Amino acid sequence: MVYIFGVSLFIVLIYLLIGAFIGWLAGVIMKGKGFGFIGNIIIAILGSILGGFIFKILHIDINNFVSAVLGSIFLVFLINLLRGKKK
Repeated sequence: MVYIFGVSLFIVLIYLLIGAFIGWLAGVIMKGKGFGFIGNIIIAILGSILGGFIFKILHIDINNFVSAVLGSIFLVFLINLLRGKKK
């Protein structure tokens, strides 16, 4: 079995697929088409960090998956706002 930083390669691939799904879901919810496979993963990673940070500051205990999705949606909103994309 192949390991990356002590985690099996299979688990890393599962996380990447989940990240791609979360990024795609955030893009679709925000009326977009997503950002491509790699872009979706990046959006999901940054969005989950942002979501976790925001909910921690607000002292809201929330599921990690929900936090990642909501953080990703917020990040897509910010990206669309900066790009000047209207609803």
